[in-house]
Amino acid sequence: MESKKKITLDEIYPVIKETLLSGGTVELPITGTSMFPLLKAGRDTVIIKADSQYNIGDIIFYRRDDGHFVLHRIVGADENGFILCGDNQTLLEKNITDRHIIAKVTEIKRDGKIISAHDPKYLKTVNFWIKALPYRRIPLVIMRKLSK
Repeated sequence: MESKKKITLDEIYPVIKETLLSGGTVELPITGTSMFPLLKAGRDTVIIKADSQYNIGDIIFYRRDDGHFVLHRIVGADENGFILCGDNQTLLEKNITDRHIIAKVTEIKRDGKIISAHDPKYLKTVNFWIKALPYRRIPLVIMRKLSK
């Protein structure tokens, strides 16, 4: 019988950091619901890579000042840093700077297929979802009810 041990990101972060610093990529499973409907726990994984350029629409893997690791989308920027929001949220998180950012999503794995973060169809969906941010509450409530 195979024994599985669940490890935390805190435990594996030194390996993730070393891999990214050496130019490698890391595959992370999606957990939680903050990036639904574009990313779904149990269905999707993401490939992350360190980068120095971040743009509106990018999904970034970052660490909050309280130590929590998060995967959210850049929806804007101001003089204090990036403005982020989960796709399944309406609350904006501000003042995220380069010191918080670990990497960005370059690919999404879904049902054995790879979706590039630069795929035109994917980018069209992302742009729509960002523009819909002020109106997200209604479709999010509908999608949550339909998914139950």
